[in-house]
Amino acid sequence: MENKTVVVGMSGGVDSSVSALLLKEQGYKVVGLFMKNWDERDDRGNCSAENDYDDVRRVCNKIGIPYYTVNFTKEYMDNVFDSFLEDYKKGRTPNPDVLCNREIKFKPFLNFAKSIGADYIATGHYARIKHCDNNHYLLRAVDENKDQTYFLNQLSQTQLQDVLFPIGHLLKSQVRQIAKDNGLITADKKDSTGICFIGERKFRDFLKSFIPAQKGQLRTLDNKIVGQHEGSMYYTIGQRKGLNIGGVSGEEGRWFVIKKDIVNNIVYVSHNEDLLLSNGLIATNFNFIPCTPKNLKFRCQARYRHRQPLFDVSVEIIDKDKVKVIFDNPQRAVNEGQFVVLYQNEFCLGGGYIESVIN
Repeated sequence: MENKTVVVGMSGGVDSSVSALLLKEQGYKVVGLFMKNWDERDDRGNCSAENDYDDVRRVCNKIGIPYYTVNFTKEYMDNVFDSFLEDYKKGRTPNPDVLCNREIKFKPFLNFAKSIGADYIATGHYARIKHCDNNHYLLRAVDENKDQTYFLNQLSQTQLQDVLFPIGHLLKSQVRQIAKDNGLITADKKDSTGICFIGERKFRDFLKSFIPAQKGQLRTLDNKIVGQHEGSMYYTIGQRKGLNIGGVSGEEGRWFVIKKDIVNNIVYVSHNEDLLLSNGLIATNFNFIPCTPKNLKFRCQARYRHRQPLFDVSVEIIDKDKVKVIFDNPQRAVNEGQFVVLYQNEFCLGGGYIESVIN
């Protein structure tokens, strides 16, 4: 790999740190790139981006590689966060991490890398890539508990053709051990959680600063009022915690959010968990990896949440980017606005936006 340059997306975490280290050991000319995509401080007044950049600087100096920082806050706001807010206004449950990969980590990041003459880009995602006959296949990581192909389901062939995933063949425990063995400051750093690039927040308070919330009624399906909600956008189908319904006369057992009426600002709840079961879904904006199958109907596995165990489904392509997915067994709490991702054993076949649910 001598004379081949790879730009590594450095987040300040252990995964990207070890990715950069491994690539340098393999003989690549490695350049670190820190992306700043959010300007605000967190709930404690800390600017996590500043702390993460400091860790990136220290890791790059330890490894002995140059590093850059770029600001993609406008791109993130325009192409990720605005869509995130729009989905919440419609009562959906969006997944910004999927759009963040398609619109930021593998778009302006890729363009920047190419502009400085890089041959490849690399990230610390737990995934694998396979190139064969000009097709680029996305494969699940060896560490199934950390596999991140779910979040990469919207990547195009152009975005995948020059990508490296250096830690996709490793377990998380092995990654941390490599970092420790090489004295990297990020070896024991806690994994980041929360919204992509925004981090952990008091979610309701965070959303209130962008979307005005209006309190409304919690009702049963026969329109009995059993409580008050803080704003229908905050609730997810299947949610049990945080409903604060207690002491309702004649009612016993756990409550679940069953559906939402955004127009009338009503959240419907029930004790009957079976009402959360669905037989299938319709997904739009479906991105097939590496290409649309020749057969319009086929069998495979699916998941609609990260880390969810794969389950068997039948798929029918009903338009060029629209599919119907029918579950072999009913599935619980499928939320519109999320993504369904299809798999054939270790291969990720792509994914699409859940437009509607088949009850």
